[in-house]
Amino acid sequence: MSYRGGVTEHPEQGELAAALRAAGVGGVDDSALARAMYSSDASLYRVPPAVVVTPRETAELPAVLEVCRRLGVPLTMRGAGTSIAGNAVGPGVVVDASRHLNRVLEIDSEAGTALVEPGIVQARLHALAAGHGLRFGPDPSTRTRATLGGMIGNNACGSRALGYGRTSDNVLGLDVVAGSGERLRLGDVPGGPAGSPLLEGLRGLVGENLALIRTEFGRFGRQVSGYSLEHLLPERGFDVARALAGSEGTLALTLAARLRMVCEPACRVLVVLGYGSMAEAADAVPAILPHGPVACEGLDSRITGVVRERRGAAAVPPLPDGSGWLLVELAGAEIGALRGTARKVVGDSGCRGSMVVEDMALADALWRIREDGSGLVARTPDGEQAHAGWEDAAVPPERLGAYLREFEALLAEYRLFGVPYGHFGDGCVHVRIDFPFGRAKGARVFRDFLNEAAALAARHGGTMSGEHGDGRARSELLPHMYSPEALALCSAVKDVFDPGDVLNPGVIVRPAPVDDDLRAVQLVPLNRGLGLAYRDDRGDLSRAVHRCTGVGKCRADNTAAGGVMCPSYLATREEKDSTRGRARVLQEVVSGKLGPDGWKSDALHDVLDLCLSCKGCASDCPTGVDMASYKAEALHRRYRRKLRPRSHYALGWLPRWTRLAAKAPASVRAVNAVMRSRALRPLLAWGAGIDRRRSLPEFAPVTFRRWFASHRSPEGRHGDVVLFVDTFTDAFSPEVGKATVKVLEHAGYRVIVTERPVCCGITWISTGQLDGARAQARQTVRALLPHVRRGARVVGMEPSCTGVLRSDAAELLRGVDAAAAREVAAATRTLAELLAETPGWTPPDLSGVAGVAQPHCHHHAVMGWTADAALLAEAGADVGRVGGCCGLAGNFGVEKGHHDVSVAVAETSLLPAVRKAGEGEVVLADGFSCRTQLADLAGRDGEHLAQLLARHLPR
Repeated sequence: MSYRGGVTEHPEQGELAAALRAAGVGGVDDSALARAMYSSDASLYRVPPAVVVTPRETAELPAVLEVCRRLGVPLTMRGAGTSIAGNAVGPGVVVDASRHLNRVLEIDSEAGTALVEPGIVQARLHALAAGHGLRFGPDPSTRTRATLGGMIGNNACGSRALGYGRTSDNVLGLDVVAGSGERLRLGDVPGGPAGSPLLEGLRGLVGENLALIRTEFGRFGRQVSGYSLEHLLPERGFDVARALAGSEGTLALTLAARLRMVCEPACRVLVVLGYGSMAEAADAVPAILPHGPVACEGLDSRITGVVRERRGAAAVPPLPDGSGWLLVELAGAEIGALRGTARKVVGDSGCRGSMVVEDMALADALWRIREDGSGLVARTPDGEQAHAGWEDAAVPPERLGAYLREFEALLAEYRLFGVPYGHFGDGCVHVRIDFPFGRAKGARVFRDFLNEAAALAARHGGTMSGEHGDGRARSELLPHMYSPEALALCSAVKDVFDPGDVLNPGVIVRPAPVDDDLRAVQLVPLNRGLGLAYRDDRGDLSRAVHRCTGVGKCRADNTAAGGVMCPSYLATREEKDSTRGRARVLQEVVSGKLGPDGWKSDALHDVLDLCLSCKGCASDCPTGVDMASYKAEALHRRYRRKLRPRSHYALGWLPRWTRLAAKAPASVRAVNAVMRSRALRPLLAWGAGIDRRRSLPEFAPVTFRRWFASHRSPEGRHGDVVLFVDTFTDAFSPEVGKATVKVLEHAGYRVIVTERPVCCGITWISTGQLDGARAQARQTVRALLPHVRRGARVVGMEPSCTGVLRSDAAELLRGVDAAAAREVAAATRTLAELLAETPGWTPPDLSGVAGVAQPHCHHHAVMGWTADAALLAEAGADVGRVGGCCGLAGNFGVEKGHHDVSVAVAETSLLPAVRKAGEGEVVLADGFSCRTQLADLAGRDGEHLAQLLARHLPR
């Protein structure tokens, strides 16, 4: 295969895969699914590979390279695939190092070093090194999923590069195989050869160009664009390992890396400085740098506004007066000295207002504004997609204020919107811009703007990239900052290392045009025949699935911070089970790349099969991907008016079956007897499409509605509350309903229920039966609306059902019914939310209560668990929140084929937390499926919040 100027010639795909397998390479995958998932990284570009390889040992990498050299096939290395310049996509073989090549080979605590494989994620390295009191210094915002190989490839920096340097400053040695096939052990790695033809040739090339290297390369700290040839100067020790950092996989493949590790400082202080604008904040940076901060970040009110809108007002702590801010972190061994430095920083900063933060919880909340904001600004205030492409320029810090003013003027000239922010102490500016790819000549606007922006950065002595690399987005722009002689030298270095131009061609040297292979311009509107409204995406499913920008937060374990996304990926560690992997395949489907019948493709079925429909991504994904809705839509389109899997009828229609069973106590007893029967159970499991290892919940002898029919709720001083009686509470857990009634009456409400049983439709939604779900939601909304219009609140007990009332019902319904659904949504509360709004209500004393709480995924994603946490804290309970999903997730964990993954998901957070909890400790779980999972896998009875409160109410 050859690649020149965007033209790719493929050998027979099967021949390439066969050659790789014959060479002893494992994990060779040329399926449509793999090619779709790896066709994009976090950039604007789409380049489908011919084959994806996930090797199990680093020894397989030279074999992959040898096959590619022999066949003339491009080879691209990929870590977590979070590269946003198009550095990690290629047309030939893409190697995913993160799947298996992720070991820490050695940690030397005395020397302060670590030897690692290229696929190790930085956060995982930190977790293993923490016992030695060590960490890797550079910390990009993607550190929870960024691999060290990728960080070396891009020369990643992060917020604290002022204190710890770039990745290249912390690489002590590399074990690599060059594109020529020669094995090189560079620097502090064992087994380096006595002589190397490649290195001798490189040394000669450097000797012939000393003046050129000294004048054009390494002029300031964030000059990452091009090759870092300054490290090859004799006065710098001809450090080839450091020179390879930032070469974006175009020169050599990393097999192992020796890294410098640092000790965590004993103390940190965060100084927040306010200014009239972001540019004014940038002007102040040179006065702050002499005080030795480890970080100096800039942001303004546009980011804080986005965070408030998307995450709520509580997500933005009070800030000093101003519209632009600097976050200046100081670190050291003694807090008194840091306080003194903080005073000097404030005194020299020229700020309008300031605050010095020593509370690390508050400091973390302020840092989250910066980190969450960087993902949230991928959508403009009016809902347009904001794109990478020109997101990483850097200029010397003393030029930053002037550069920002001219850059904002350039945006205005092109009528483009973007929110700059970034590592101001290093002069590095990040921004995502709403390039008009959906309009005629939008790609031309993109190209013209990039060239003018590149010229602007170069006029200020800057660089196209300050840490993300050039990739496909900026390599063609390098003539703006480098002379023809300097670029010719880069080409000569490439030819020394990779004479066949096999490694990541089209990047840095002999670049592909910046507007070739743009994924963004391939978006095909899809707004007909949809089951859901996608109002936030203007009714267009294509816009919805293209929300995924590929930043890969779904690949990170965020459960310790209470996150949920993405439970199946945490269980399997396979890209196809990440939210991003699913979004990539859906993007191929909606654009027609998987054929005219992509909705029925095996690739789409395989990628969605293990999605739990947990909705965690709807809140945890920075761009608001809602894979639960997309999966429901995909199932709706695949099976509409066709025979469905048996589980869709057994579990999707569960509310119907429970109503039938509840009509007579005798039928309830008979059904329970059948479910308990060992002889009949296998037949029942087969007929329902469920796993026979799963227990089946027994129907309650008396449903909640039957009990409530004989209950008389007293008049309440706060008026009426409509209790939404869901199927699960009514048929299986009426004790939850009784406890909720007791708590609401104690709080001063008269409790009422709808005259007839209603269903939100959640089981129809999760199985993609959206026409049936719409009918259920319509009946429910119409039953609740008269009560709401009389001023009543609606309280849900089952979180998934409450979530439907709060969000999905309005997406299912049309016209006046949708407007009515929004009225109902505005009146719907969780129990904790209503109690927080109730005047004069105080919770019972729970000071003796300890345990753990498993918030239901839909509770976390749609309503948020803040009110529950506040109520428990006010009551004095010592209850720790468990992140992640329980793994049962409604019908998912019950269905045949999902049991093992369901258990693995439970093992990520829930089961370990429950095992640590003492026998007398409470396990809070409002979700029926969460309580079922606890009973099945841990032998513990979960308790609803209403039950806990009711037990402690005064008699």
